[in-house]
Amino acid sequence: MINHIYQLITPHFFSVVYDDIDLDGQVIVRPRYMSICHADQRYYLGMRDAKILKKKLPMALIHECCGEVVYDKSGNFKIGQKVVLIPNVPGKSQSDIYENYSENAKFLSSSVDGFMREFVAMPADRLVPFDNIKYSTAAITEFVSVTFHACNRLEKAMHSKRDVVGIWGDGSLSYVLSCVLKERLPKSKIIVFGKDLRKLSYFTMVDETYMIDNIPQSMHVDHAFECAGGEGSALAINDIIKYIKPQGTAILLGVSENKVPINTRDILEKGFTFIGCSRSGREDFVGAVELMEKENFQIRLDAIITLEDDVCSIPDIYRVFKKDTYNLFKTVFRWNI
Repeated sequence: MINHIYQLITPHFFSVVYDDIDLDGQVIVRPRYMSICHADQRYYLGMRDAKILKKKLPMALIHECCGEVVYDKSGNFKIGQKVVLIPNVPGKSQSDIYENYSENAKFLSSSVDGFMREFVAMPADRLVPFDNIKYSTAAITEFVSVTFHACNRLEKAMHSKRDVVGIWGDGSLSYVLSCVLKERLPKSKIIVFGKDLRKLSYFTMVDETYMIDNIPQSMHVDHAFECAGGEGSALAINDIIKYIKPQGTAILLGVSENKVPINTRDILEKGFTFIGCSRSGREDFVGAVELMEKENFQIRLDAIITLEDDVCSIPDIYRVFKKDTYNLFKTVFRWNI
């Protein structure tokens, strides 16, 4: 079965390549809706190190996707069934190690082709069915699963005092994390710290928001999440070190291309824990889908989704990547190539 794959050859340049799909033991899915991640943009804009780009490209982008089953010899899925696609290719299985951190694991749109293809062949365990979620919302399930995984990590590590949880960052990741935390820790006070008043105005589900240049000196949080990333990572991490209470837990979610200087003296004095958190696994996708099937939760997610016109050609791919740079939060589009 011949497949069309839309690969980024060099920054700002896509091309179509052809490949033969192996039907043996695979479920064939037609991608329907996709969402653009900051990681996709860094490749598209050439914002990664030249050596990394040379190693990774050519490669199909996009790891946030939902679609419909078109072929499944095993009978696990019905033809036409709606599914979310899991971009992890698990490596060596080890007890107590999450699949997203396993040795030799691969990740679609990072180490192998992503979902910008006519059809995608995947093992059955890399698909999660859904019913009561709009396609445009289901497209960001992978993104939601990342925050679900981060909450799992926090709940397993933090001490019993969890009155106040702080989130540093005001982008899409912080917003979705806030939605998930309000479901997972309903008794905790959630405070978001950001630098963009327009973005902070969307965080109506949390208890308080503050601009990072106007945090009260009396502020304290029991645990924290860093979602700033990039050049903002250092400021966010050091703010967390300043305002977190002794033996708190801090989850690091933001990605920085450069090394980040942090105040280790106060980390030692307060005895708190940093946890690096990246991507997610099947159990996180299942949990995310269950949350997203709640009507109120879905409405909150829809507030940050900009649904662009259908992508029907390569020029349309360029269009949605350009539009994404102007959208405040998440860009979603129907894949109709």
